[in-house]
Amino acid sequence: IVVASLIPHKGIKPALFWQFLLQTYCAGFNHANRNATATKDNKTSMKQSILIVGTAAYSSFAGALPQIILNVPSRVLKCFEPNMCGFIACLAAFSVIVVRSEEADNGIRVFDSNGNAIGLSKAAGPKAIKETALSRAALFGTTAAVPTLLLALLKRAKFVQRNPMIIAPVRHISTAIIFGLMIPVSFSLFPQFGKIKKESLEEEFQSLDRNGELFYHRGL
Repeated sequence: IVVASLIPHKGIKPALFWQFLLQTYCAGFNHANRNATATKDNKTSMKQSILIVGTAAYSSFAGALPQIILNVPSRVLKCFEPNMCGFIACLAAFSVIVVRSEEADNGIRVFDSNGNAIGLSKAAGPKAIKETALSRAALFGTTAAVPTLLLALLKRAKFVQRNPMIIAPVRHISTAIIFGLMIPVSFSLFPQFGKIKKESLEEEFQSLDRNGELFYHRGL
């Protein structure tokens, strides 16, 4: 799905189709691997469902934007090409931030060094979301950037100029390899069991008779 979403298509419909599959999967993955320690109710569940559907729909159309740009004159495309990889990275981070926004609204559970739950903190929620969003941006941004740079270098080679049919297989294979390599790298950029200073939390945690750091589950 990732390879098919990042390669150029002959029309907008195939681009929208593959982006819809990718963004729907990403939204579902972000929701399934969130920190779900906050109190749940029917109102929260309904809001979360709307966020997931809205994020998948918006990201699908936004993700197809590069395909639309590919159909404009080349002089216009050159203005957008340097920002494509950054755009894809921002879109991946956007999905995490929106789908997991309930963690910032309701807070996530924090623990002491012995693993004992201390309470819910709304200050720890945004930190967990930010770290996960950055890791997801690194995953998709690098997956889009490296094959693009590789192809830019290969197109200068005389062998590739004589055999342009080699470009498509190289693009597909390099995208799949980079994505596979970046999965463990991006997931390990930040620890799953994150730390946060007690001074950064709400006042109710300031009076706790514990050392200066508390812990939280970041999610994936």
